[in-house]
Amino acid sequence: MLKRLFALQRELDTRIEKEHGLENQDLMDKKILALLVELGELANETRCFKYWSKKPAAKREVILEEYVDGIHFILSIGLNLAIEDQLQLVEQTEKRDLVQQFHYVFDSIAAFRKEINMKNYQSIFAEYILLGKLLGFSVEEIEKAYKMKNEVNHKRQDQGY
Repeated sequence: MLKRLFALQRELDTRIEKEHGLENQDLMDKKILALLVELGELANETRCFKYWSKKPAAKREVILEEYVDGIHFILSIGLNLAIEDQLQLVEQTEKRDLVQQFHYVFDSIAAFRKEINMKNYQSIFAEYILLGKLLGFSVEEIEKAYKMKNEVNHKRQDQGY
């Protein structure tokens, strides 16, 4: 699955960089910030931290779409590092609730920004995959939703987004 997703992300990244004249720019810090923003948007849709509110979480499809927005940036960061063939995901088995897991993902992104390396990148990926599991998403659902959102992102580029 990861090889296919990395290939799709490479195609999208190449297109965006070419069409926006970004081929020679270092976009790592922007991609990291974008990932943090997407993670916050995902948390907001789950409403898992909103102890003061009775309003329910967004629909499952909305949460899944927000989740795959984060996958886009995680893959894009991996492509920047040219490590897609080296990625070795270690499954997290620790029992956590959703709020704790959001903190773990935020922390792993912050650690990666401080020290950009393979170990810290793998940590982001592993923590994010566990977040997806805690949200109830299967690998198949994530892959399908990613492909759909990737198509949307290409259409947005067609329209000058």
